[in-house]
Amino acid sequence: MLDIAGRREIFWDGYILEPSLTDASVRLHEPIRQEAVAVHDRPWEGDGSNYHNLLCDDGLIRMYYLGWEMMSQDKTRHTTAGIRVCYMESTDGRHWTKPELGLFEFEGSKRNNILFDPQTFNFDNFMVMRDDHPSCPPEERYKGIAYYKDRSLWCFTSPDAIHFQPGWQLFDRNQGHYDSLNVAFWHPETELYHCFYRSFHPAPPGVEPALVRDIRHAVSKDFRTWSEPKLLDFSDGNDFPLYTNNVIPCPRAPHLLIGFPTRYVERMEWTANFNRLPGAEKRRERWQCHPRYGLTVTDGMFMSSRNGQDWHRFTEAYLRPGPERPNNWVYGDCYPARGLVTTPGRDNSEPELSMYLPDNHWMGKPAVLYRHTVRQEGFASCYAPYEARRLTTKPFRFDGEELSINFATSAWGSLRIKLTAEDGQVLKSGEVFGDSIDRVVDFENGEVAELAGKVVRMEIVMRDADVFSFQFQTGS
Repeated sequence: MLDIAGRREIFWDGYILEPSLTDASVRLHEPIRQEAVAVHDRPWEGDGSNYHNLLCDDGLIRMYYLGWEMMSQDKTRHTTAGIRVCYMESTDGRHWTKPELGLFEFEGSKRNNILFDPQTFNFDNFMVMRDDHPSCPPEERYKGIAYYKDRSLWCFTSPDAIHFQPGWQLFDRNQGHYDSLNVAFWHPETELYHCFYRSFHPAPPGVEPALVRDIRHAVSKDFRTWSEPKLLDFSDGNDFPLYTNNVIPCPRAPHLLIGFPTRYVERMEWTANFNRLPGAEKRRERWQCHPRYGLTVTDGMFMSSRNGQDWHRFTEAYLRPGPERPNNWVYGDCYPARGLVTTPGRDNSEPELSMYLPDNHWMGKPAVLYRHTVRQEGFASCYAPYEARRLTTKPFRFDGEELSINFATSAWGSLRIKLTAEDGQVLKSGEVFGDSIDRVVDFENGEVAELAGKVVRMEIVMRDADVFSFQFQTGS
């Protein structure tokens, strides 16, 4: 029996569902591309503006990202020399500014948004978190993690999210590879720090490439001493190479961790199809520098976890490179910024989530950052077509006085919801139709509060409809 108290629960990971009593399908929902919010056209940003990551900080949205040229001037080699960490900020998630930080010179001027330059620190990525642990000292309130000295993973500290200094090593070079956007955060739900970073493991004999890119997980109570890192455990039976992880707590259900890893697909030979893709000339230039720079393409996946170690992963792509253009279908597509921002919906309708994806990566200047929108908990849903489908939960106990659901139907479609208590009491709703992230359900023969504290099951019969999540709440 599950005790969900008053927390929001989602349907699409199967945790709450009774499989033998459920025939509704599960499907992914692609984010919707919106406007361009930033053009990385400053001379210090180069053609490799990537590894964007967000920090929502008491009304100010901070974004950190790398700026660099990804090829040597003679186009003969890929280089990580000259990487700069850059910074921009927003108050609404739609309009972004690049403040003149005045920290480092570029071509004789400090009028730039450079947070770190390669003459001072030489590293390959930089992710920033705000440490909300109750005992965190003020001078360490903001922490950055980066691939740094001797190919190890290091912590940087700051009192203000702008001025950072090196702190201490988190993991050494033998525990991972780290040349990706690695992630760390304090998680109040578990009262632990979590760290997710990139590494390798051997592929099965005879499989190429011989090493598979993967994600490791470790926890800590103090951000200094960490558990032995473990490879993430997926239940889908596939060994996809994953280059990034982008793990965060789900905004309205923070007990649930969600991630948007980039899947690395390396084909082993140049085929006629590569000649048919737009941008073939630049791709061939990269291929001649190193085969994988021309033969690899990437897409984005979606995954979720209740403990950080065991993950439910959709095997289909959540993010695809999209219609062919001269600057996509390359190694570097579908690298979303780490983090989500809650923004008003169209015409100030119900709030939605904004995520950010760069375009024109490594294919010439400038890179452009686009905002995409996602429904709250709308990464996936339980779904019924025209024919009626049913989903039934496992037994659970809840606190609250009314039931709210996140759902969408067609004009013809509908839901009907039944709550059955172990003592035999049954509440039935009337027809529910519409599209809302927080719709209170009306029951025809009683009040939800009558079942609070009892063990109940929920049954939903649905037609041409999606359901995303639910929550038992106090009365509105």
